[in-house]
Amino acid sequence: MKKKAYDGYRSFSYLEDDADYEAVALSSQEGRGETYPLELTPEEEKRVERIFNENLVISMRDHGFIMPAHTRDIGAYCQNGYTAFAYEGLAKSGMDAVFDNFMDGIMNISSKMGLKWNDVICNLGLRYCDIAHQDTVLIAKTLFDIFHAKETGRVAVIPCLEAATVLENEIDRVDILYGLGIRCMGITYNEANTLGSGLSEERDGGLTRFGRRVVKRMNQLGMAIDISHCGDVTSLDVIESSDKPVLITHAGARALWNTPRMKPDEVLLACKDRGGVIGILAAPNTTLTKEHKEHSLEAVMAHFEYICDLVGIDHVGFGPDTFYGDHVALQHAVDARLSIGKSHSGEAFDESPYVKGIENPTEAMSNVVKWLVRHGYSDRDIAKVTGGNVMRVLNEIWIK
Repeated sequence: MKKKAYDGYRSFSYLEDDADYEAVALSSQEGRGETYPLELTPEEEKRVERIFNENLVISMRDHGFIMPAHTRDIGAYCQNGYTAFAYEGLAKSGMDAVFDNFMDGIMNISSKMGLKWNDVICNLGLRYCDIAHQDTVLIAKTLFDIFHAKETGRVAVIPCLEAATVLENEIDRVDILYGLGIRCMGITYNEANTLGSGLSEERDGGLTRFGRRVVKRMNQLGMAIDISHCGDVTSLDVIESSDKPVLITHAGARALWNTPRMKPDEVLLACKDRGGVIGILAAPNTTLTKEHKEHSLEAVMAHFEYICDLVGIDHVGFGPDTFYGDHVALQHAVDARLSIGKSHSGEAFDESPYVKGIENPTEAMSNVVKWLVRHGYSDRDIAKVTGGNVMRVLNEIWIK
């Protein structure tokens, strides 16, 4: 596939290491160097290349975030704000656009304090400053920006927030976030907030009155709503309250793997009935199945096929939710900070250190397309699930 433009820029290279900010050793953007066994014929390889060249390939959730090489550095690294972005890795990925929250939920990873409004503003400002010094990615605020990235050989980054927790009870903060480029926002993360219940809560009280006001405001502004981390009742309430289609940017099927992180058929069907799209998740130890307890591309695609059969191929996409480095270590750090570990509970399994075949953004969508080609999906259907479906829905949501 055609690689994107990359001139060798590395994050914050305009600053002096350890003088202007504290630099740490970083994880590789190459992953473990393993080749997932997708044995394609020369004709199939050419078809994969054509699909990438002729269609928009979009991840509904991935990250340019690079973890420190040593997990002991996670807390200090995240708190100092100067986290590295994988321009080289994204350039090699073949993706045209990616929904990225710039890891907004980890700024206070070594603290019991919740993420605050100033943290989000700081995180966005530092990342935008870094992006302004390179030409591999561009910030996408409109559909035109995504098409422009494709045409100019760059990657469109769609700024997102994992959850609306930082709104507290200030409705006008939604407008401010939109003005700062946020084009997709989750209602909750795993914990409850002033809008509704997260998926780790024992009792789901549904969408609050303030949450309904936020949904309305997001509809008015043209900001996409994400319910990936919401509880089931809250998810259904959001779908019912929204005048626009709702996204589940990164999740899987609870019918295959019975954990709160997966979505039940009722929620998946409700999302589809209102015109939404479900992105298939591939974060480690999430989209497993009884037959695939070692997390790999095959397990992820089992969730894809189940959800396609349930809601139809017009309502499915991919949101692998990968980055560069030890994803499992970060999961443990976040769970420890929040004193929760329930999002993956409900099934017994041996923890996989990473997802074979979908370890990071460089290989995620590439291997997904190869798998689809190898398994006989048509060019038309591949174009839908790798970008066409989410573009159709964004055309309804992103209004002027």
